[in-house]
Amino acid sequence: MTDAREDERAERARRRRNGFALHLAVYFALMALLVPLNLFAIAPGTPWFLLPMVGWGGALALHCAFAMGLFDRASSRRG
Repeated sequence: MTDAREDERAERARRRRNGFALHLAVYFALMALLVPLNLFAIAPGTPWFLLPMVGWGGALALHCAFAMGLFDRASSRRG
């Protein structure tokens, strides 16, 4: 019974890490497009790319905490 529970927890942790890795990759890919677009093409004097960078970065930080298991219930950690 405990092996099945541990396997389930490990699978859940793997899915969380994979979801976070995908979220992080999309974030960096989009920022790699937005920053040069802002600095060289659209509005060179106005750093508007900081708004999505900081806003999305906050959501990314929460996703990181979730992926690390910081929001798990204390009772589920005890078993």
